[in-house]
Amino acid sequence: MPYQLNGTVVEHDEEGYIQELDKWSKELAELIAEDEKIEMTDEHWEVVNFLRDYYEEYQIAPAVRVLIKAIKKSMGKDKGNNKYLYTLFPYGPAKQACKIAGLPKPTGCV
Repeated sequence: MPYQLNGTVVEHDEEGYIQELDKWSKELAELIAEDEKIEMTDEHWEVVNFLRDYYEEYQIAPAVRVLIKAIKKSMGKDKGNNKYLYTLFPYGPAKQACKIAGLPKPTGCV
C-alpha cells in the first residue's frame, strides 16, 4: 500500500523504499519513520541529512560499513560507530536510515 501524504500518493517497493526520490520530504520521512516505529530526534535527522548529502555527492546509498566510516570521519568516533547507529536505527542503520531518507536500498544489503 503506498504512502499517503497530504492527498498525495507516494509509491514504494515491497520493502518500503520510495520509487521516486524527488517525492521525498521531511513530512514523508516522518511518516516512513512512524511505519518503522522510530520517533525522529535531532540525532536521527543528523544521520538522515548526512545520508542525503552523501547520496547527492556519490549517487549511491552506502552499506553500513561505509556509512559508519563516513560518519566517523565527518562527525567523530562517538557517532561513527555501530553501537550509536544501531541505537538510532535498530533494524540496520544503513537500510532503515536510507529508507527514511528517501534513498534506494544500500548496496550490499540483503
